[in-house]
Amino acid sequence: MDTRERLIESTRTLLWERGYVGTSPKTIQQLAGAGQGSMYHHFSGKEELARAAIERTAEELRAAAEAQLSGPGTALERIAAYLRRERDVLRGCPVGRLTQDPDVMAAPALRAPVEETFSWLRTRLAEVVAEDDGGLDPAATAAAIVATLQGGYVLARAADRTEPFEQAIEGILALLKTR
Repeated sequence: MDTRERLIESTRTLLWERGYVGTSPKTIQQLAGAGQGSMYHHFSGKEELARAAIERTAEELRAAAEAQLSGPGTALERIAAYLRRERDVLRGCPVGRLTQDPDVMAAPALRAPVEETFSWLRTRLAEVVAEDDGGLDPAATAAAIVATLQGGYVLARAADRTEPFEQAIEGILALLKTR
């Protein structure tokens, strides 16, 4: 892995663990095994590096979601596969957690990939929901699914156990089955 990649991966790790303010350029450089000159050779500063890290995380989230949502099965089966896929629930969503970081939300360059990711996810879920003419509003249903998923992370982290997340997921799936 080259220096640029190590810087991005180190920043991704630190953003998830510490947030934007808690992620200093020095800490990024130490974790990446890169000098200050290397960091500023590849990026104009911390914000540009954080943007690259957030974009990488968002790309991975979209790819994982797409793998489930475009897989085999009915619309409900694919949504269930996406919601039930293996996750590090107690760490939370690496993109969703960024919404709780006021410095990320205050910086348009950092907020944009977060906003774009959630917009993509709602749109993609709405497309899957629309495949099944069950009388549901696809956009509203997709928003409810994303809200349940993100809320499930919050409940699990608050309880320090995965059961609240699992209950939230099974609850939204039960509601989707009953329509």
